[in-house]
Amino acid sequence: MSSFAEMIENITPDIYRSLKLAVEIGKWSDGRKLTAEQRELSLQAMIAWEIQNLPEDQRTGYMGTQECESKSTTVPNILFKSDAIH
Repeated sequence: MSSFAEMIENITPDIYRSLKLAVEIGKWSDGRKLTAEQRELSLQAMIAWEIQNLPEDQRTGYMGTQECESKSTTVPNILFKSDAIH
C-alpha cells in the first residue's frame, strides 16, 4: 500500500474490530503484545476509519455535549492581575 489513506480504505469492519480489541487489551489476537509503535499506529488507523465509517457519537473519544466540571469553574488569572496593568 502506498499511503495511510489507502490502507484505511482497505480496513473492513472485522479488521477494525480486531484493531480496536488489540488496542484495548494491548495484545494481538494470537496473544503477542503490541509494541508502543503498533499501539499508536493501530489507534491512528482506528480513528481514521471511524471518521469515514461511523457517526460522530460512535467514535473513539466522543464526549457529546457534556462539559467537564472544570469548564464551569472560573479560573483566576494569576499571570496578569488587574491592578498590575496600567
